[in-house]
Amino acid sequence: MGSPPSDPLGPARPTPGYAAQHRDYVPPAPDPDVRPQPIVRHLVLFAATLVSTTFWGIGYYLGFAGGNGPISLTSPALYANGLWYSGAVLAILGAHEMGHYLACRYYRIDASLPYFLPSPFLGGTLGAFIRIRQPIPDKRQLFDIGIAGPIAGFLVAVPVLFVGLQLSGVIRAPTSGVVEEYGEPLLLKGLMSFVLGTPPEGYIVNAHPFVFAAWFGMLATALNLFPFGQLDGGHISYAVFGPRSIFLTYAMILAAIGLTVFSLSWLVWTGLLVVMMFMVGPQHPPTLDDDVRLGPGRLMIAGLALIILILCFTPAPLSIIEP
Repeated sequence: MGSPPSDPLGPARPTPGYAAQHRDYVPPAPDPDVRPQPIVRHLVLFAATLVSTTFWGIGYYLGFAGGNGPISLTSPALYANGLWYSGAVLAILGAHEMGHYLACRYYRIDASLPYFLPSPFLGGTLGAFIRIRQPIPDKRQLFDIGIAGPIAGFLVAVPVLFVGLQLSGVIRAPTSGVVEEYGEPLLLKGLMSFVLGTPPEGYIVNAHPFVFAAWFGMLATALNLFPFGQLDGGHISYAVFGPRSIFLTYAMILAAIGLTVFSLSWLVWTGLLVVMMFMVGPQHPPTLDDDVRLGPGRLMIAGLALIILILCFTPAPLSIIEP
């Protein structure tokens, strides 16, 4: 393995252009911060998110089971059935963030444990995140850390979706009232057709709570894979294209505005992207080896990430319709 010229003032560092001449050189990562993790706050946030998603899970299960009678809030079975959704959605989000976390630990990059975010809206959670407390010096490390989360979450969401569809059924479509219509990503459409076939005219799929958990996980995966700024997709696109990835960031802003015109359910996400761009800036932080290209193996995995984005994306995540 190549080593950069020695530096009498400190540890060896690459000179400009060194990485381009020695493509096997990997910039050394600094020693990780070994300060103790404040695990209590992680547990409190996880517990709060478990509660909020379980209450949403109760609603999903009652809708699935057709619960129109009186509800006993002291019934253990009520909360147990809420865990169908909450357990599955937290498993998907947890796998996603642990993918990032374990990749950081592998490369000795200091990172926090996952923070889960409870919410009274949006399925009971705003997702989860980890804090990376130091710069990522190498494009390969940046790529691996960025891609590990979406792949890990996707690998959990797919079996959850498959099992959920196995537990689902077909019922007659409602003829009155207001109905929430969830957009169907290509993956959901394909597996639904494979497992349940095409419902007859006047019938719809009665989705098990597992399906809603997988739907939320697919939406979170697609949003994170947007090639924007410092989202997972932004890390991946910077590792692939370098500073030119800024043009993808601008393109994603325009695409998000266009999606908002198509469906108002994109309004919040578009607003968040605009806020992030103005607060953090459109340019991704550089690495020490910006002039080094990724190898063909990682480029193939980047193509896989694009396929996952396409499979999980829906142009209209949520619509309100009246039969």
